[in-house]
Amino acid sequence: MDSPKSMQDLMNVASIMRGRIIERSHLSGLPHLGSCLSCVDLLVALYFHQMKINPENPGDINRDRFILSKGHGVPALFQALAMRGYFPISDLDAYGEDGGVFGEHPPTPSHLAGIEAATGSLGHGLPLGLGMAIASRVNQKPYSVYVILGDGECNEGSVWESALLAAAQKVSNLCVIIDFNKWQATDRSEEVMALNPLVDKWKSFGWNALEIDGHNFNQIIEALKKFPNSNGKPLAIIAHTIKGKGVSFMEDDNNWHYRIPSAEEVSLSKIELGLTV
Repeated sequence: MDSPKSMQDLMNVASIMRGRIIERSHLSGLPHLGSCLSCVDLLVALYFHQMKINPENPGDINRDRFILSKGHGVPALFQALAMRGYFPISDLDAYGEDGGVFGEHPPTPSHLAGIEAATGSLGHGLPLGLGMAIASRVNQKPYSVYVILGDGECNEGSVWESALLAAAQKVSNLCVIIDFNKWQATDRSEEVMALNPLVDKWKSFGWNALEIDGHNFNQIIEALKKFPNSNGKPLAIIAHTIKGKGVSFMEDDNNWHYRIPSAEEVSLSKIELGLTV
C-alpha cells in the first residue's frame, strides 16, 4: 500500500487497521486489544506519512528507525508493517500460532522485516532508541529514531535515565511519543504513579515537549513537523489517547486489556468502524 495523500486516507487506513486487529484478537485468542487500538493513529502517521522507510529495502542503513517500546501493542505494529508492504498481509493469518513470529510481543529483528528491536519488558525501548540515535551521529548517517512508550511504562526508571542522557548529549534526532491512554494493566495510570504534569516533566529533563490529541491526524502531523529541530533537543510528544479507541463499547474500558472479542463483537466493531462485515 502506498503512503496516503490526505487526512481522509490516513483515517481510512486507521479504520481498516483497527478492524484487522480486532479480528485477529478474536481468531487467535491473544489479548491487549485496548492497548493496540489506542496507538493505531500514531502508527499510521509514522508509517504512512512521516518516516523515511523503504519496505522493499528494510535494511537500508539510512532508514528511519522505529521502536514500539510498549511491546504488548505489537498486533497494531504487525498490521502497520503488513499494510505498508514489509510482508504479505496474508502472513498474519498465522498470528498467534505456536512457533511463529507473530506473537504477543515483537520478535527479534532477524525474524521479521521492519522490526528494529524485540521489546515488551517495559522501559527498554527508549534506551535502545537512544543508542540508535547516538549511533547515527557516530556513523554520520542521516536517520531519525522514533519510540512509542506507554504511559504506564513511564513508571520505569530506565525511561528517565535515558531522558537525562538524551538531553545531555543533545540527541536531537530522537523523538518519543507517549501513548497516554490513562490506563495500566490494573488501574488508572495516575492512581498507580503520579505522572502528571507529564509534559512539564519532559521539559524539565531538557526535552522539547508538547501535548496533542493522539487521534487527530492534523495535530499528530503538525507535532512531527517540529522534528528534528535546530535547538539540539530531543522531542517528546504527549499524545492523549483513548484505550480501545474506535469502538464505543471498548473505549476507556480497561477490561479490554485482557478480554477477547466474540464473533458478534467483531461484527459490531466493524460496523462502527465503517467496514464491510
